Parts: sequence; structure tokens; C-alpha cells
Amino acid sequence: MSDKFLKDTYNLNSAQETHDHYQKWAASYDDEVGEHGYVTPDRVAAALKSFVSDADVPVLDYGCGTGLSGLALRKAGFRVIDGMDPTPKMLEGAAAKGVYRNLINFEVTDPNPIEAEAYSTITCIGVIGVGAAPPETFDLLMNALPRGGYLAFSFNDHTLADCTYTGRLNDWLDMGHARLLFREYGPHLPGVDMKSDVYVVEKK
Repeated sequence: MSDKFLKDTYNLNSAQETHDHYQKWAASYDDEVGEHGYVTPDRVAAALKSFVSDADVPVLDYGCGTGLSGLALRKAGFRVIDGMDPTPKMLEGAAAKGVYRNLINFEVTDPNPIEAEAYSTITCIGVIGVGAAPPETFDLLMNALPRGGYLAFSFNDHTLADCTYTGRLNDWLDMGHARLLFREYGPHLPGVDMKSDVYVVEKK
């Protein structure tokens, strides 16, 4: 199998390039990341479940892609999962997984695609980072949460190396607007020796 989609991911320079890339990758995405042992969805879902015990709390899976994150959330015990993604072809894959209550397409140019306080629990797994969603996506998600809400997300090695991403998280923590509940560095795509930090934060 060609690795060209994965390799090209970290060289995208605009929202339109990113959108087009994932549209083309959708059909082979699950196979390619699966070949490399993609484990971050399971790690994020398990971390979130340790803080959110109610299986019926609605979870927004932001940037759900083809639904691998939804499968991980379902496996962790969450029963009410809505997915959002800007890429129609990726959403087709998510729909086929059969784990989502609702699937929502949105434009990447929409500054506020999530209704404020509509969800108390949001995941963003493998989404915010180099070649994917920009750093300000973190602010978008935190602003959408009510006080006491949870955001569970990940930063891979490429993203951890860029302080504009980690800086967004640190700003929220340093200003006392969020509390870090969980952080763990571990495997992301073992097949290409890439790791990720998994986080759970609570909005204050």
C-alpha cells in the first residue's frame, strides 16, 4: 500500500489543501493508518471515560473523519456520540461505522460551527495539528463548552514540536480557565515510530 497520503499530510499549507487531501484519502484512510497501528483514538477514549462515568452523556466527536474515533468511544462505553467533520467523503466512512447518533458536515471557514454549551463533553482525536486543524481550533472547542465541561484531545509529535499548538493549551491553563486532568505521552502510529500526547482538560 502506498504511504503517500500519510506522508503528505504534514506538508499541507492551507485549509483548502487539507480539505482536498482528506477527500482523496477517505477511501483508504482506515487501511493506511490501521497498517501503522493507529492507537490514539483508544487512548483518548479510555482517558475520557475515567472522568466521565455516565455512558449516556452526549459526546461530540469533532473532526470525526471516517469514524475510527467514534468506534473507540463506543468501545470505551459511550453510547450517545455525534460526529462533525468538514470532509463529506470522510463522513461517508463514519456513517458506515454505525456508531453515531448524528453526523454533521460544516465549512472550515465557519468560525463557530458548534452551538455554545450544546455539549458538555467534546473529543478532538488526531485533529488539531500540523497538516490538519489550526491551533485556534483549541479555542473554538473550549469556548463551545460550558463551565465544568470536558475536552479530550491529542497532539502528535509533529504538533508537539510546534509551540503555537501547545501554547494555546498553556494559555488556558495559565490563565486559570482550564484545568489539566490527564496527560500521557505514548504510542500514536507505532508503524512509523510516531507518538502523541493524550489530554483531558476541564473548563473552569
